[in-house]
Amino acid sequence: MAPRPLLIALLVPLLLPVAAQAAKPFDARDLVTLDRVSAPTLSPDGRKLVVAVREADFEANRASTGLWIEDLYARDAAPPVRFTAEGFNVNSPAFSPDGSQVYFLSSKSGSQQLWKQAVAGGDAVQVSDYPLDVGSYKVSPDGRAVALSFEVFTDCADLACTKSRLGATAASKASGRVYDSLLVRHWDTWADGRRNQLFVATLGEGGRADAAPVRISTGTVGDVPTKPFGDASEYTWSPDGQSLVYTQRAGDRGEAWSTNTDLWQAWVRARRAPRNLTAGNPAQDTGPVFSADGKTLYYRAMKRPGFEADRLALMAMDLGSGTAREIAPDWDRSADGIALSADGKAIYTQAYDVGTHPLFAVDIATGGVRKVLSGGTIGAFDLRGDTLAYTRDNLKSPAQAFVARADGSNERQITQANADVLNNLAFGDYEQFSFKGWNDETVHGYVVKPANFEPGKQYPVAFLIHGGPQGSFGDNFHYRWNPQTYAGAGFAVVMIDFHGSVGYGQAFTDAISQHWGDRPLEDLQKGWAAAQAKYTFLDGDRACALGGSYGGYMVAWIAGNWPDGFKCLVNHAGVVDTRIMGFNTEELWFTEWENGGTPVQVPENYERFNPIRHVGNWKSPMLVIHGQLDYRVLVEQGLASFSAAQRQGVESQLLYFPDENHWILKPHNSVLWHDTVNAWLKRWTAE
Repeated sequence: MAPRPLLIALLVPLLLPVAAQAAKPFDARDLVTLDRVSAPTLSPDGRKLVVAVREADFEANRASTGLWIEDLYARDAAPPVRFTAEGFNVNSPAFSPDGSQVYFLSSKSGSQQLWKQAVAGGDAVQVSDYPLDVGSYKVSPDGRAVALSFEVFTDCADLACTKSRLGATAASKASGRVYDSLLVRHWDTWADGRRNQLFVATLGEGGRADAAPVRISTGTVGDVPTKPFGDASEYTWSPDGQSLVYTQRAGDRGEAWSTNTDLWQAWVRARRAPRNLTAGNPAQDTGPVFSADGKTLYYRAMKRPGFEADRLALMAMDLGSGTAREIAPDWDRSADGIALSADGKAIYTQAYDVGTHPLFAVDIATGGVRKVLSGGTIGAFDLRGDTLAYTRDNLKSPAQAFVARADGSNERQITQANADVLNNLAFGDYEQFSFKGWNDETVHGYVVKPANFEPGKQYPVAFLIHGGPQGSFGDNFHYRWNPQTYAGAGFAVVMIDFHGSVGYGQAFTDAISQHWGDRPLEDLQKGWAAAQAKYTFLDGDRACALGGSYGGYMVAWIAGNWPDGFKCLVNHAGVVDTRIMGFNTEELWFTEWENGGTPVQVPENYERFNPIRHVGNWKSPMLVIHGQLDYRVLVEQGLASFSAAQRQGVESQLLYFPDENHWILKPHNSVLWHDTVNAWLKRWTAE
């Protein structure tokens, strides 16, 4: 029966507000509680796909990661199903060589150990039970052994010795430590004499790991994998399982000012001393991968010692002669990894490329390069036969897992993580733009509109400045500096990849060294002007600049050298005194390369673009943020910025985290960070 006119008249006013209601804008609470998809891992035959999914427990202020599995040959198109049980917090999944098991690391037993679980079903089985945490692992090609990394005292004969020594130190009533060389601390941790080292254990009855693994990284003193972020990609088994090649940073007295890492080959059973395969290169060598016949080693290498942002070139070494060659010398991009095609004729690798992060295939014989996958950011990937698995994210979407053929065709999305949440959230649309910057060279940037954007309206602006400085604010979904958190708060966002950024050729990246304060500032000023000219919804009179690390340095530099540029500033973990950073940061190679020497050798270089010399010009309100455990840019830098602002009578606040490092990672701390920053922006851009 048709509704009567009166009923229709009564219903229309009730329905109109619902139809016109805008979606909820994305915010920091959404950011920290989204499920995060990572680590796509294919079975050897390419049929099964395992992905890791991190789920946050906001109230408990922690997160847990589980594994999910998908049969790619199934015709029901059903989504992946949970593989590991609830309560397992796991990482680093890998299939056994025969595809019947999935290995992973978990602390379910009280310490991080190696576990496995049958693909056909059943409970997880603990493979190792060592007195120390397993840091990383890689199963041998025949499945009969496993390489494992542990953090140990290298003069100890076994793992129990390290455990005992740590216990004695903890029980001691004296807490002091004596050092006679650097590094005394790294990233967020004080050195206690332990080194990451590589061991090999046999997998015996029932697949249990031998209780007495043998250390093989004995060629020199140094970490395997490297600290602080090295992983299993830094070592690899030979196809015959007789040796491993691993990346090692030399732990000598020059460690704090050297970027040199070498590739060492160590034999598992033969009584041969490890050999240094790349002793002739004093710069970085990393990421080894064997050819299928074991005769060629592929890896990535830099050329300039001391420069951490040099181009990582793809290399091929004939292991018989030791001769190495660069595969694609004309490709002006820095390779992020190596995976071989099924026929062994191409290397698959990601690289930053003009504000995006595609996947490329590089012909090993000719050096020819073709783009396999593009659009947004291609994250971790795996290649088995003609099946390619990977994650992709962009400025409006967190990572999802996809599969495609090896040539990039027939793409299919596998995960729908956060679908119910994302469908009810409003994100800002975005686009890339370009302009002429320093030296009349093309510079790129992104503009993000506010969520629920209304044409014809002007909006306040969050002007984001990336760190590194050799970094990029590109088309990716960032979990710390995500422009959508500002778009959701009603701001338009502008981000400029100034000279020094990656993905635009090595000369563009090189341009910032010894030029921290002039060339990038010119790009930022010209980019800001170009954005305002192109996008009329940007309210240039209501804009604040924000940055972390080098971006925080640039905020402090802007405060003294572009004091009328912005209504307010946010300085996160920023350098305000470049001279003292040359003495107290832990990775001295960074400041020494960027300034052309040590503060003693070239003091004028450290002072040329030193923000602390221009504090007298500060007048824009500044929010300063710093973590106590930041050993890259020490908390004293943040305290100096806050003290300088306060003493100059500049409106300022300090947000201090006693339990965070250079990055703010804990869920509730992240929300506090964003709430404080957005309140600061709104305070100074209010109409």
